[in-house]
Amino acid sequence: MRDRPARRPPRIARRNLRIACAGLAAALTVGAARTPEPGLDCPPAKEVAMELVASAENSTLDWRSQYQYIEDIGDGQGYTGGIIGFCSGTGDMLEVVTLYTRNKPANPLAAFLPALRKVNGTSSHAGLGDPFVKAWKTAATDKAFQAAQEEERDHVYFDPSVRRAKADGLRTLGQFIYFDATVMHGGGDDRNGFGSIRKNAMAKAKPPALGGDETAYLNAFLDARKAAIKRATVHGDTSRVDTEQRVFLNERNFTLQPPLRWKTYGDPYEIQSWPSPENRHAT
Repeated sequence: MRDRPARRPPRIARRNLRIACAGLAAALTVGAARTPEPGLDCPPAKEVAMELVASAENSTLDWRSQYQYIEDIGDGQGYTGGIIGFCSGTGDMLEVVTLYTRNKPANPLAAFLPALRKVNGTSSHAGLGDPFVKAWKTAATDKAFQAAQEEERDHVYFDPSVRRAKADGLRTLGQFIYFDATVMHGGGDDRNGFGSIRKNAMAKAKPPALGGDETAYLNAFLDARKAAIKRATVHGDTSRVDTEQRVFLNERNFTLQPPLRWKTYGDPYEIQSWPSPENRHAT
C-alpha cells in the first residue's frame, strides 16, 4: 500500500494560486511568446500534466474520458481504474469510493465498500467482479464521483509532488516529472517508490535548492526512474522517460511551454497550445 500524507482541508492557498496564475492568464489572453513560471499547479499547466499522464496511462489526451476506465492489467494490484489508475490492491480505489460515499451515500459503488476493504493489499476480485466493474462505469457519469477521483488525485499524488518539487527548486517540467513518477510508483520509500528514486538521484546530483544544476539533477532523476520501471514492471517500457520527459529536458523546456511533441509506447502525441475552455485537450 502506498504511503499517504494526512488529509488536509481542500483549497488551501487558493488566493495565492490565483495570483501566481495571473501572469499565465495574461499570456493566454494576449498571445505572449514567453511563459511566466507559476508552476504545475496553475490550471493550464495542470491540464497539460494530465494530458501527458493520460497519454502514457490510457493512450489518449482526453483524460476526462477515463473516469469510467477499469480493468485488471495483471500487475498484482487488482483492478486499476479512473483518471490516474487507482488500484483496489493499493488502497487509493477504496479511498475514492469512501469519499464518494461520504459525499453521496446513495450511489452505485457504496455496496462494494466492505469488499474493497477486504481485498486491499491483494490482487483479489472477491466480492467485486463484473457487478463492481458495471457499477464503476455507471458511477463515472456522476459529477460527485468525478470530483472524488480528482480530489484523491490531488491529495495523494499531485499536490505532494508539486510541493516537493518546488522545495527542491524545480520548475514546471521538474514538477511534472515528480508527479508522473508518483502516479506510477507511489509516494513511498520502498525500493521502487518515489522516495527511493529521489534518494538515488540525489546521490548522483544535487537539486537546485541545494545548489545543483537543474538539468543534471533531472537527468539523474530520470535515470533512477528508468531503473525503477525496469525493476517494477513486466514490460520494462521506459518510453514515458525516453521519448517524453527526456525530450522536453533535452529541449530545455523547463516551463512545459507548448507546442509539445512526444511519444509513449511508440504512439505520437502533440499539444499545440496552452489548454483553455475552448481547447480542453490537443487535437
